[in-house]
Amino acid sequence: MHLARDVDTTLSDARGRAQALQQEVAKVILGQERVIQLLTIATFARGHVLLEGDVGVGKTTLLRAMARAIGGLFQRVEGTVDLMPGDLIYHAHLTKEGKPRIDPGPLLRSGNDLSIFFFNEINRARPQVHSLLLRLMAERSITAFDREFNFPFLQVFADRNRVEREETFELPAAARDRFFMEIEIPVPSDEATRRRLVFDPRFHDIDALIAEVGEGVLDFTELPFIARAIQSGVRTSEALEAYTVALWQAVRTPNRHGIEIEGVDMERLVFGGASPRGVSYLVRAARVRAWLEGREMVVPEDIRDVFVEVMAHRIFLDPVYELRREPIVRALCRAVFDKVPTP
Repeated sequence: MHLARDVDTTLSDARGRAQALQQEVAKVILGQERVIQLLTIATFARGHVLLEGDVGVGKTTLLRAMARAIGGLFQRVEGTVDLMPGDLIYHAHLTKEGKPRIDPGPLLRSGNDLSIFFFNEINRARPQVHSLLLRLMAERSITAFDREFNFPFLQVFADRNRVEREETFELPAAARDRFFMEIEIPVPSDEATRRRLVFDPRFHDIDALIAEVGEGVLDFTELPFIARAIQSGVRTSEALEAYTVALWQAVRTPNRHGIEIEGVDMERLVFGGASPRGVSYLVRAARVRAWLEGREMVVPEDIRDVFVEVMAHRIFLDPVYELRREPIVRALCRAVFDKVPTP
């Protein structure tokens, strides 16, 4: 009983700090409240995130702000066609004296305190690099120099170059499935926010901007414990579980559930995907959302709110529809919500 009270107190205190985290990041990242909320959910679910968005929308600034507020260290690597797995682990170079030297690479540079690792333009890197990243994401460890390095507090973020196609290597299904969420970072739609971002010098000096974020709002070393407590403490009902499975089945076989999308052959639309792992991630995200809302029970709105970000990239379409993927998948999700009765 005493342990249960301690866990409840910890979760209540952590909820306040999670809200403070969002407020701190929102001070320097304008017009992205929804994105900040989703990143907070992913952080407390301990899930890796693939960011989508045009160049220059502030992805790196957002992650640096998150890392500062969480309290861990931030590292970034640029995807290039000549990047090799070893480049993430060590850096071989000549000193001023002309002697060879090996220094830690971006993965090892921060040791166990690495909390956010950002892989920019991941699809520019070769499949060998993707393989190393897959292990890092799945096990939070790598093997190098005949020993194992562990990263117990690590969260991986990546984004893709969606404009240029030359010298790029698209992520295979297994790699995309390792990402807990795919989150779109749009250009803010509010005109006043756009004007501030363009004309206010405060947003032009990124280092000074990041320094405005309160440091260590969260204790990153506590995140794994808090995440486990959320998953064990937030309950699901039988009705909610049946509803979630029904959504899953409807996404996998929309033609059998009477779902129609204009201009789409529903018999051939869904090629595969929406794996059990993906649905378990959906439930993890929904539990965190319920906790952030101050509830101990998941409700259908929790599932629907995170459904697209968790499930859309796990729905693989017939190649003929891939060029129109985003609007079709969003239409499919809306149709599934309309078709499956809410308990």
